[in-house]
Amino acid sequence: MGVWRRLLVFGGVSLRGCGGVRVPLGGSRLVICRRQFSGAESETLKQRRSQIMSRGLPKQKPIEGVKQVIVVASGKGGVGKSTTAVNLALALAANDSSKAVGLLDVDVYGPSIPKMMNLKGNPELSQSNLMRPLLNYGIACMSMGFLVEETAPLVWRGLMVMSAIEKLLRQVDWGQLDYLVVDMPPGTGDVQLSVSQNVPISGAVIVSTPQDIALMDAHKGAEMFRKVHVPVLGLVQNMSVFQCPKCKHKTHIFGADGARRLARTLDLDILGDIPLHLNIREASDTGQPIVFSQPESDEILLWCQDFEFQ
Repeated sequence: MGVWRRLLVFGGVSLRGCGGVRVPLGGSRLVICRRQFSGAESETLKQRRSQIMSRGLPKQKPIEGVKQVIVVASGKGGVGKSTTAVNLALALAANDSSKAVGLLDVDVYGPSIPKMMNLKGNPELSQSNLMRPLLNYGIACMSMGFLVEETAPLVWRGLMVMSAIEKLLRQVDWGQLDYLVVDMPPGTGDVQLSVSQNVPISGAVIVSTPQDIALMDAHKGAEMFRKVHVPVLGLVQNMSVFQCPKCKHKTHIFGADGARRLARTLDLDILGDIPLHLNIREASDTGQPIVFSQPESDEILLWCQDFEFQ
């Protein structure tokens, strides 16, 4: 803890000792007391403070049958987070056919996974009354989008959202998965904290465009995961450059290398650059993710990387 400082204001009263220094403040005395703690005492106090701060927090419990949980997050919406999550899940499965991969969409207000994975319908229930994920392209998927009408808005307050998140985390029969990729909602709010504090997470992938406004929020997102002790695997720079299909001229519509500069600031890796390309958008909108529909294309450099976890 280093040096503790306590500021006490007493009307017309002066205290001596504790290395105190009297400072006049109107008709009062400002007394600064300092106490230097040894290294062992400082460590003990740090542990004690950590215990106090952790009171009331949920105990982390693994999702049954799931070995590794990877969260894909962003500070701001509209940067391609869900597209990255979908193609990352498909790439993990494609890199090693022996690995079982699942995809969980916890963006309750704006679920995108059903459309991107070309899935519709309601989950069936197992004998133990757990929801069974829907399956496509070899990926087991679960989303709030399977439980409500596609065009129906969720007008829910926080407690209802937290209850839905708890059900998505604990009441799904995933079977045996090597990886569960979690598509998080944008921001650093209740859902992100709830998932991080309830489930052991192997790592977080932060998605951002090179634009300064998006990078500000991406920085906050990375710092949030660090505060809750979730390893940040690196940054994805999405929509990094647009290349004209006719003249091949490259234009940095959202700025150049902004995520790379942020990665250096945070001492993180850039996992890859994803261009702003028509094929990626069309593949997502038609429910045929580009890793599946165009596995040899130049636009999937990131998603072909092999992520390894201890």
